[in-house]
Amino acid sequence: MDRFLETLSEKAALVLPNLLTALAIFLVSLYLAGLLGKLVGRVLAKNKADHEITLLLSQVTRWSIIVFGLITALQRFFDVTAFLAGLGILGFTVGFAMQEIMQNFVAGIILLVQQPFSVGDAAEVGGYGGTVEVINVRTTEIRTWDGLVVILPNASILSNPITNYTRARRRRIEIPVGVGYGSDLERARAAAIESVKVIPGFVEDPAPSVVFDAFGDSAINLTVYFWVDVEKAGFLDAKDAAVRQIKAAFDKQGIDIPFPVRTVYMRSENG
Repeated sequence: MDRFLETLSEKAALVLPNLLTALAIFLVSLYLAGLLGKLVGRVLAKNKADHEITLLLSQVTRWSIIVFGLITALQRFFDVTAFLAGLGILGFTVGFAMQEIMQNFVAGIILLVQQPFSVGDAAEVGGYGGTVEVINVRTTEIRTWDGLVVILPNASILSNPITNYTRARRRRIEIPVGVGYGSDLERARAAAIESVKVIPGFVEDPAPSVVFDAFGDSAINLTVYFWVDVEKAGFLDAKDAAVRQIKAAFDKQGIDIPFPVRTVYMRSENG
């Protein structure tokens, strides 16, 4: 009996320190998991990230630390290397099989965190222009300008240029037009510049300009450049108004906007 108690006490003396150390490691990991999980949540909320992705990343952070702490604690009792190696092989096999899904998932998280566009934004994404309607962790849904609904994988979006029209407060408009070869070019320039100044949303700085850029078949081609505040007037509305104003100004000044002329020669042959 004494021998048994002595053996038991010796084993307890060996196990107890490891047990206490493992318990301390696990408790510390729980504390850090809660602390860092809340910190990640606050940072994402401050950056106005999506609520679902905020919750997801907070939970991922929390559980990653807990699992790491648990593995470290178990290491006090036995070698978990072989066990982790088995999990690694299994994880690699599953990850390879779900490679495309995981790429879209990770890309979705990056999009939701960085927010190059938000729901309701007018944007050109993955070669499709329209309004962003839904952003998920795997796909993004866009309603194109002609009313079609396009569902794009997030990985393809992240690997292509993204144009966000909504976040552009000012945009430059270009109006190409031609004037007759007999026109006074400086008068045409002045008329075009004055005509766009009355357009709703017109911005004085940068100043409007006119560039004569080519000799056409029947006209001297020019382009009118000016900027508008798209928060005050829609881009297409401003462009429409500019064409009408330039046409009215040229008519008033007697500046000809010629149309292409073609000369056709016809020859008649007798029997």
